[in-house]
Amino acid sequence: MNFDQVVNRRHTNSIKWDRYGDALPLWVADMDFSAPEPVLEALRQRVEHGVFGYTLPPAELYRVVQVWLKERYNWKVERRAIRFLPGVMRGVNMLARAVGQPGDGILVQPPVYYPFFDVPKNSGRVLQQAQVPQVNGHYQIDFPALEATITQRTRLFLLCNPHNPIGRVYTRPELAQLAEICLRHNLIICSDEIHSDLIFSGHQHIPIATLSPEVTQRTVTVFAPSKTFNLPGLACSVMIIQNPTLRKEVLAAGAGLVHGSNIMGYTAALAAYRHGAEWLAQLLRYLQANRDYLSNFVQTRLPGLRMVKPEGTYLAWLNCRAADLPNNPHQFFLDQAQVALNNGARFGPGGKGFVRLNFGCPRATLAEALERMENALVKRNS
Repeated sequence: MNFDQVVNRRHTNSIKWDRYGDALPLWVADMDFSAPEPVLEALRQRVEHGVFGYTLPPAELYRVVQVWLKERYNWKVERRAIRFLPGVMRGVNMLARAVGQPGDGILVQPPVYYPFFDVPKNSGRVLQQAQVPQVNGHYQIDFPALEATITQRTRLFLLCNPHNPIGRVYTRPELAQLAEICLRHNLIICSDEIHSDLIFSGHQHIPIATLSPEVTQRTVTVFAPSKTFNLPGLACSVMIIQNPTLRKEVLAAGAGLVHGSNIMGYTAALAAYRHGAEWLAQLLRYLQANRDYLSNFVQTRLPGLRMVKPEGTYLAWLNCRAADLPNNPHQFFLDQAQVALNNGARFGPGGKGFVRLNFGCPRATLAEALERMENALVKRNS
């Protein structure tokens, strides 16, 4: 795979490339790489068949998901625990409606993926927040503060691991402590692990559901091939619920509203999980090199900006507070550099003065965007 190849995505109804006009977009979590060739070939064959009727998930898709989880995470999942959805957040919102009652609490750890903040509103629940602080240049969970946020009406904990946007890949001891707190307070865990396959060297993703049988029974895990293989527009995600009672309740909450994926999503997911491992290995090497290039550029050429190297994902969380930029850094770089980034304030407490940068793109695109940002800062400081 030639990840240096630049694919022209302008005027293709791309949210990423068409929302901000001529700006270079390094914002939404959508890579600029072509999908693996086996996926493209499977889609071609499906199109050539010519009939697009109502479709069941392929039996083989269940099996390849099971194999993927067992080989990569030593996680044995029975077929009946697997459900396919048109998006990870559909599963999160279904679970929120199934757990507890209106007025109960849902706990999140900001700064975090901003659709999490809509989940309590969508389900008539109450948002509870325990910020993940940065300590000595490293994001660490404040366990006492997290536990102090829990009330008698807290019912659900939304875990993001790998954590978007801060890039943490939580260790086994950290996950064990999170799980122990949740078990002690009788919370259900919803673990968003959509970036679980995008882990850099020196780190390991551990599905929290694998920690113990007790944790398994209180965890719903959601993930997708969408980030791993760059297939978000095909809308096929996976939900794992190993507790049969909880599974029945969650599916009932989505009855009539959410049902499966689509014929092209199933086709792409099957080909990706069956044949995409080598493509993913190459992608990870390229992304890690992009991450290191970005980190060095921030350190040496972007005055006032700081970055903690992400342990996973293709998203960097840039601290722009010392640059003393007018308005907010998102707007500054959009106006003065023609570079579109995510506004950190949208990610909740701890996000003001930050931007999120997507480095899942060809090196030339990344370099051009960073040079634009550098020139804007130099002009600002001159």
